Amino acid sequence: MKLTKYTDYAMRLMIYLGSRSSGLSSIREISDTFSVSQNHMMKVVQDLANAHFLVSVRGRNGGIRLARPANEINLGALLRHTEGLTDLIDCEGCRIAPACTLPIVLSEATAAFVAVFDKYTLADLVERRSALGTLLGFKPADLQNASGS
Repeated sequence: MKLTKYTDYAMRLMIYLGSRSSGLSSIREISDTFSVSQNHMMKVVQDLANAHFLVSVRGRNGGIRLARPANEINLGALLRHTEGLTDLIDCEGCRIAPACTLPIVLSEATAAFVAVFDKYTLADLVERRSALGTLLGFKPADLQNASGS
């Protein structure tokens, strides 16, 4: 199963925010860090804020942050949200649909795939905060605070 770019951007965004010790981040800095269009990232941010994965603060000193601690953000829930996980194939109009069990197999496979994500939280992805922070270009003060959490 291949995840969409949308989910890729959402996961990167969440890892970025989960790696920060505190404070707000801007969409621009995250977009620049991952060389992703700011417009694309803005759509992801709006969606994840509406779904209560993020908090968006408006205004001059605004930005975004996680809506709750990283250990309370389940990756399976995030994946279900970003992917939608509808039927993998469209059986409508297929001649063998009434007798075919392929949709059942695909449904089971999807459930098994997502079950792995259900075992993990964002905290699991950012447990090496110091190394991630260095790679993401965080300031030394951010790294110092991150290593203590």
